[in-house]
Amino acid sequence: MHSITVTVNGQAYTKEVEARLLLVHFIRDVLALTGTHIGCDTSNCGACTILINGRSVKSCTQFAVQADGKEITTVEGMAGEALHPIQEGFKEEHGLQCGFCTPGMIMRASDLLSKNPNPSEEEIRWAISGNLCRCTGYNNIVKAIKYAASKMTEEVVES
Repeated sequence: MHSITVTVNGQAYTKEVEARLLLVHFIRDVLALTGTHIGCDTSNCGACTILINGRSVKSCTQFAVQADGKEITTVEGMAGEALHPIQEGFKEEHGLQCGFCTPGMIMRASDLLSKNPNPSEEEIRWAISGNLCRCTGYNNIVKAIKYAASKMTEEVVES
């Protein structure tokens, strides 16, 4: 067993974990944050995407011990008193159907928009290309991310 300390959605946790425990299972089973989905355990689908130190990572590709000392954001950490603009975009632009891929898409979009506040459609499609959706055909997901980019740019200008 290994002792790790991580900050998840602003809260510090120190836990004993087995060296082989995947980060996605740590988040879901140990911390009971089930917004991070398990789709494939092979890094193909992106349903388990989270942010580690602000960078999107498929949490099924990392062991929990690799996150020791890091700051993690899951989809639960995105909302404050109101929906985050990315979440609002998915709602307003109908960017979800079954919702299974949505948490991973939101986290990937968050990483993209933190680096590129005004991405083109092509840049959005490239950024989400590692996250699979079996329902939407992606068009409304792209619209949702464009919506969020516009809303987040407005908020920066108003500040």
